[in-house]
Amino acid sequence: MRAIGGLWRWRHNPLRRGTDLVEAWVALVALLLILVVAPVIGSVVGGVAQDALQRSVRDQRATRHEVTATVVRELAHSPLETDPDTSGLRDARSRVVADWKAPDGTAHHGPATASLNTPHSGDHFTIWTDTHGNIVARPLDSATATTHAVLAGFGAAMLTAGLVEGGRRLIVWRMVRGRYARWDQAWDRAGPDWGRTGTGS
Repeated sequence: MRAIGGLWRWRHNPLRRGTDLVEAWVALVALLLILVVAPVIGSVVGGVAQDALQRSVRDQRATRHEVTATVVRELAHSPLETDPDTSGLRDARSRVVADWKAPDGTAHHGPATASLNTPHSGDHFTIWTDTHGNIVARPLDSATATTHAVLAGFGAAMLTAGLVEGGRRLIVWRMVRGRYARWDQAWDRAGPDWGRTGTGS
């Protein structure tokens, strides 16, 4: 920001080096890219993600169906599950053997995850299946899809801004190294005569 503010000051300053002006222009271009290009890229990525996710929402709603299942018996918990996070989830959802009817009318029997704390034989709960009755995950809802799209767009904008800033820093770093190299060369040329009376005469 100081380099951008110094653009006007550097215009006619007799102490200005060529690299000072270039550094200020690089900072100005980087700022414009961050303020203009990064939001555009973020909105484009967010829009593409939104379209793809909403299409997925529609497809999942068309192919996944909520059906009612009946508990036959509860399945025993695995003794290997000792993770406290897993056990907390297990308290809210139980593994059971259940019967359900698929949307195509076929009967199914097998293990399922029930949203019941203490399932008993004959209890009812809902599950999501495909057309043939195979258990599938709950379909993505529109609000969650929109949230994911917004996060994707924001992430793309931040990544673009980070790349621009990284490029600016790399350019400035190379310019500073070149400046130091030129100083070293100037000192090497002046070194043998430094401090001698009548130097250059």
